[in-house]
Amino acid sequence: IGVSASSLLSLLDEEQEELQVYALQQLDLAINEHWAEIANDIDKIETLAENESFKCQNLAALLASKAYYHLGDYATATTYALQAGSLFNLSNKSEYVDTLVARFIDDYIKQRVRKFESKDVVIDPKLERIVENMFDRCFADCEFKQALGVALEARRIDKIEESIIKAVEIQSMIQYCFNVTTSLTIPRDFRFNVFHLLVKLYQSISSVTSIDALQIVQILVFLDDSSSVADIIVKNLTADQENVLLGLQIAFDLWNGASQQFLNEIQSHLKVANEINNTKIPEKLLTKVLQILSGEIPINLSMEFLCRNNNADIAIIKNMKNALGESRSSVQHIAIIFSHAIMHACTTRDSFLRDNLDWFGRATNWAKFSATASLGVIYKGHLKEGFSIMKPYIPRGNESPYSHGGALYALGIINANHGKEIVDHLSKSLRENKLEPVQHGACLGLGIAAMATCNDEYYNQLYEILQLDLAVAGNSAAISIGLIMLGSASQKAINAMLTIAHDTQHEMIIRGVAIGIGLLMYGREDEADTLIEQLVLDKDPLLRYGGMYTIALAYCGTANNNAIRRLLHVAVSDVSDDVRRAAVIALGFLLFRQPKQCPRLVSLLAESYNPHVRYGATLAVGISCAGTALKEAIDLLEPMTTDSTDFVRQGALIALSMVLMQTSKAQEPKVETIRKLFEEKITDKHEDIMAKFGAILATGIIDAGGRNVNIMLQSRLGHKNMSAIVGLALFTQYWYWYPMIHFISLALTPTAFIGVTSDLKVPKFNYTSNARPSLFAYPPEIKPPTTTAPVRAPTAILSTSRKAAARAQKKAEEKERAGLQSSGLTGSTNLTNSTLTASTSLLDDSQAAMEIDPEDKKETKPKEEKESNSEVKQNLSRVTINQIKYLSFNSNGRYVPIKKHDVFGIVLLRDTQPDQGEELILVSQDEKNKEPAPPQAFAYP
Repeated sequence: IGVSASSLLSLLDEEQEELQVYALQQLDLAINEHWAEIANDIDKIETLAENESFKCQNLAALLASKAYYHLGDYATATTYALQAGSLFNLSNKSEYVDTLVARFIDDYIKQRVRKFESKDVVIDPKLERIVENMFDRCFADCEFKQALGVALEARRIDKIEESIIKAVEIQSMIQYCFNVTTSLTIPRDFRFNVFHLLVKLYQSISSVTSIDALQIVQILVFLDDSSSVADIIVKNLTADQENVLLGLQIAFDLWNGASQQFLNEIQSHLKVANEINNTKIPEKLLTKVLQILSGEIPINLSMEFLCRNNNADIAIIKNMKNALGESRSSVQHIAIIFSHAIMHACTTRDSFLRDNLDWFGRATNWAKFSATASLGVIYKGHLKEGFSIMKPYIPRGNESPYSHGGALYALGIINANHGKEIVDHLSKSLRENKLEPVQHGACLGLGIAAMATCNDEYYNQLYEILQLDLAVAGNSAAISIGLIMLGSASQKAINAMLTIAHDTQHEMIIRGVAIGIGLLMYGREDEADTLIEQLVLDKDPLLRYGGMYTIALAYCGTANNNAIRRLLHVAVSDVSDDVRRAAVIALGFLLFRQPKQCPRLVSLLAESYNPHVRYGATLAVGISCAGTALKEAIDLLEPMTTDSTDFVRQGALIALSMVLMQTSKAQEPKVETIRKLFEEKITDKHEDIMAKFGAILATGIIDAGGRNVNIMLQSRLGHKNMSAIVGLALFTQYWYWYPMIHFISLALTPTAFIGVTSDLKVPKFNYTSNARPSLFAYPPEIKPPTTTAPVRAPTAILSTSRKAAARAQKKAEEKERAGLQSSGLTGSTNLTNSTLTASTSLLDDSQAAMEIDPEDKKETKPKEEKESNSEVKQNLSRVTINQIKYLSFNSNGRYVPIKKHDVFGIVLLRDTQPDQGEELILVSQDEKNKEPAPPQAFAYP
C-alpha cells in the first residue's frame, strides 16, 4: 500500500460497503507496519465493528483488536478479538495470537474458578469457543501436557481425561498429572476429583506394572480409601512371587506415608478379607504384612541402621560440657542435654549421660522433666524395651514428680505415632495422678503415641484435664487433643476448645488451645478458611497467634497464594510481636515444596526493624530449606548470626544447622566455617546466653541421629510427612516452653537404603554411588588438643647491660695483654696460633655445611592419590537425599530392587538365585529372639 495508509483510511468514509470492505482487508494486511497511522482513525473502525448491519463486522472487529494490541491496550484488544469470531484464527503463529490466547486462557481460568466456587457464573460462549479451539490445537500438535495444565487450572475434569487418553504414553501422563496436581494450588475437592479420575484410568489400563500399582496406592492414600488399598494388597499377596514382593513393598510405603488411623483400618480390612475370601493369604505372609503396617519391622530395621552407622562425635558434647565449666547456668546445662539427645536421637547411645550422672543430676524441677524426657529421644523407636528403660524413672514412692512426668513424656516419644502398646499405661497414669508435672508428661506422651487416631475416649480424658484450668497441664492437654484429633476438623472439639480459651485467664492454656486448633485443621486447606477468619479477627493476640499456625498447618506444602498474602499482611501490620513472628514462621511451612522461593520471599522481612520478624524469617528459611544446603538460604542466614539482637542470632544458628544437615565440605565449603562458628559462640564468654543456647542446639541438630537422619517434610513419593510437619510446628513453641524442643525428634527421618528379601531378611549385597566419595562423606571427627612441652623464652638483655658487659670484657683483655708484656713473654705466636686454629675451625664448619645437599633438608610430601569418581556401598548404609540420583544397581546381580526409580528407604529385593545360600547382615527377628540351644553334655573332671 506504499508508505502511507491514508488512502485506505479515507475509503472507510465511503458509503459503498464494497469499498469499506476492501479498505479493511488491505489495512488488515498492513496493520503491523502502519498501526500508528491506523490507530489515529480507530474510531472509524470501531464504528464499523459495532454496526450490526455491516456485513464484515467481524473483520472490522479483528482490525480494531490488532490496533489496540499494538497500542498496548490488551483488555480492549481481547474484547474485539472475541467479537471477531472465527476470523481470530488460533492456527496463525504470531505474537499477536499468542499474546491474546494467553489472556483468553487467563480470563477463562478466572471465570471457571469463580464458577467452581459459586456455581452462578456464566461464561461467555465466545470465550468458551476460543478455549475449545485452543485445546483442539494442543491435541493436534501433541502438546498434551500443555492442555493438561490448562485443564487443571480451569477445573475441566473432562479435558483432563481427554488429555491423558489421547496421549501416546498414558501411564507417564497419569504420573505427570499426579505430580502436577499435588504441586499446584488446587482446591481440595477438585484435587480429589482428579485423583478419582486417575484411579479409574489406571484400572482401565490392561497392563498395569508394579510401578503403576505403587502409584495407585499413593493416590488412594490421598483419597483416604483404606478398603481399596487393602484389596490391592490382598490381590498381590495371593498371586505369584513377584506380586508378593510388590504387596510387601506397598506395605512398607504405606508405613512411611500414611497416618496411624489409616494403617489400623488397613489391618482390620486385611483380617476381615482373609476370613471372608475363598483365596486366603498364607498365615505367615499375613503376619509379616501386619507387622510391617504396625511399624514393628520397619522400625526395627531403621533402629538397626541407626545403631550400626552411628557416627556422632561424643567429643563435641564433651567440649561443650567443658566449655560450660563450673558455670551454674541452668539454661546452658539443659541446652547441652537437649543437644546430646538430638545428636544421638534413635541411636540408643547414652554413654555420655551414664558417665556424667552427677552432672546430669544438676537439673532440677522442669529442667529435670526435660532431662528425663531426653532419654525418650535417644531411645525413640525402641518399642519393645522402651518401658523397661524408663521404668527406673517412674516412682514407686516419694520420688520427684518431674522425673515421673518426664518419663511418661519419653514413653510417648519412644512410641511416637505407633503407641498401641503404651497408650493404655499413659492413660492410666493420667487418670491416677493429680500432680501437674505428671499430668503434663502423661498428656504429651499420650498425644504423641496416639497421634491421628481420633480416639474419643482419649479425647474426653484430655478434655477433662483441660477443664481443670491448670496452666501447664491445660496447655499440654489442649495440644494433645490436637495431636489425637489431628486433621479431623472436628467441630465439636473446636467449639469446646474455643470456649475454654475465652473463659480461662491462663495464657499457657490459651496458647495450647490456639496450637491445638491448628493441629485439628491439619491439611484441610480451604475448609479451614472460616475458622482462620474467626481467629485472625479475634481481639486476643494469642488466638490470632493460633490463626497463623492454623494457616501454616492447613495449607502446609501448598504454596497457596491467598494464604501467603494473608501471612505477609499480618507480618507487617499486626500490633502483637508474637503474631507477627508466627506469621513469618508459617511461610516456611507453606513453601517447603518450593524451598528456593522462601529465601527470596522473606529477604525483605529479614531486614525488618522488628527483631521478632527477623527471627521468624530465620526459622522460615530453616524449615523450608531443611537439608537442602541451598546457597541462597546460607547467604541469607549467615549475616544474621551477627545480628544485634540475641534471639535473632539464636534463630539464625538453629536455621543454619537445619539447612546444612548431612552436608559435606565437598558439597558446601561453608559448612566447616559454620561448624567453627557454633564452637566460637559456645566458648565465647562475652556472648549472650540466648545466642549460646542457639549454638548449642544447632550443634546437636546438624549432627542429629548420629549424622544419619534428616528433616524431611515430604516423602519421596510426594506425600506430606505428617509427623515431621507436626513435630517442627511444635518444636517452634520452645520460645515459650523448653520441653517442646523434644518434638523435633518427630521430624527426623533416617536416610538409608535398606534392601530386604521376601523373608524380610537383610542380605549382603553391594551397589554403586556414581559420585566422589567425599561428596557425601561423614564429617571428620574433631581432633583432641595436642599437648606440647612449654618452651622457655630467651632472657631479655637490656642494651645498657650489653654495653657494660662489653666494656668489662675490653678492660679484661687490655689488662691481660699488659700482664703478658710485663712478664716478657711473646704472646704473638700464641695469639697467631689460636687465631689460625679458630679460622681453621670455622673453615671446616663452612666446608661441612657446604657438603650438605639442600635437597636432603626438604621433606618429601607424599603424592595425593586422585579420588575415585564412584564408590561401592553396602546394604544398610547411609544414602543422603542428594545422593539418590547417583545410585545404580547391577541388573545382572543376584539381588535387584523391584523399584526402578527413587530407590530409597526400605526396598524389596528380587532374588534371581533363590537356590543358593544367603549371606545375611541381620538375622530375622524370629531367629534373633530365638532361645539359644543348651550346651552339650560334658563330664566334669
